[in-house]
Amino acid sequence: MSEPVLALDAVEKSYNRGKPGEVRVLRGASLAVAAGEVVALVAPSGAGKSTLLHIAGLLDTPDAGQVRIAGAEMGAASDRKRTAARRADIGFVYQFHHLLPEFTATENIVLPQLAAGAGRAKAEARALDLLDRMGIGARADHRPAALSGGEQQRVAVCRALANAPRLLLADEPTGNLDPATSDRVFDALMELVRGTGLAALIATHNLELAARMDRVLHLEAGRLV
Repeated sequence: MSEPVLALDAVEKSYNRGKPGEVRVLRGASLAVAAGEVVALVAPSGAGKSTLLHIAGLLDTPDAGQVRIAGAEMGAASDRKRTAARRADIGFVYQFHHLLPEFTATENIVLPQLAAGAGRAKAEARALDLLDRMGIGARADHRPAALSGGEQQRVAVCRALANAPRLLLADEPTGNLDPATSDRVFDALMELVRGTGLAALIATHNLELAARMDRVLHLEAGRLV
C-alpha cells in the first residue's frame, strides 16, 4: 500500500499553552489522505478546522504529533524545508479568492510558477490549460474585477494547482458563493482534482457538497471522527 500524501498522527495544538486561559484546539487529531482521494472536513465554527488545515499545510506547527507529507515528517522540520514543501507539494484555496487585482487571470496563475523557477512560456501554457479545464479559458485576459465571484474562485483554484502539487487544501472554497455558483465551482474543482490524481482535504459547512466527496471527517472536541 502506498504512503498517504497527507498523514496527521495524534496532532495536538493549544493556544496560550501553559498559561491561564489555555485553549486546547486539537487533542490527538489523526487522518490520512491518499493520492486521488477527496476528503471533506466538517466542523462548526471555532472547532479548529482552520488550525488543522494550517498545520496540514505547514503554515503552523503542532505542539505534539506528526505531520507527514508524502512520507516525510514535516511537523518539526526547519522553516526552509517547510517553505520548500509548501511551494512544491501543497496548493491552497481559501473562501476568498485573494487574487492580485492588477494582474489578469493568466498572470495570477503564472506568478507562483515563476516564483518556483518555471520559464514564462511554460508557465503561461500551464495557466491557459488550467483555465480551459476549469471552463473559463475565454476569461484568461480579464482582471479579477471583470470576473464574477465564481470565475474568480475558479482562477484561485487554478492558481493553487499551478505548480502541480501533490496535496490540495481548501478552506470553505465555495462558502462565499450563491448555491448555484457554488455547485458549478465545486463540480469544476472535483473534475480537475480527479483529472490530476492529487489528494484533497476540503473544509466545508455544506453537507450536500461534503456528501459528494469520498469520505467525510468531523472535527469534534479536537479529534477527527
